[in-house]
Amino acid sequence: MLDLPSLGREIAQRRATVGLTQAALARRAGIGRSTLDALENGRTAELGFGKVARVLASLALDLKIIEARRSRPTLDDLRNDDD
Repeated sequence: MLDLPSLGREIAQRRATVGLTQAALARRAGIGRSTLDALENGRTAELGFGKVARVLASLALDLKIIEARRSRPTLDDLRNDDD
C-alpha cells in the first residue's frame, strides 16, 4: 500500500528530475511551499486529495488504482505493470 511519506518521496524525486524548485512546484499546484516541503519530507499525516492531485498533475503524474496483491508479484505481474 502506498502511504503519504512514500508518495512524498516520489514527488520530490520527480520534482528534482524535471528541475523544479519546491517554490515553483508549489506555485503551479496552488499550495504553500511549506506544505509541499512537509509532504516531500514525510512530516504530514494527512493532506487532502485535491492538493495531492494538483501536485501530481503539475508534475505530469497521475494515480493509478489497481487491485492490491496479497502475495509477492510473479514475473508476469511485473511485466504487466508496465502496460
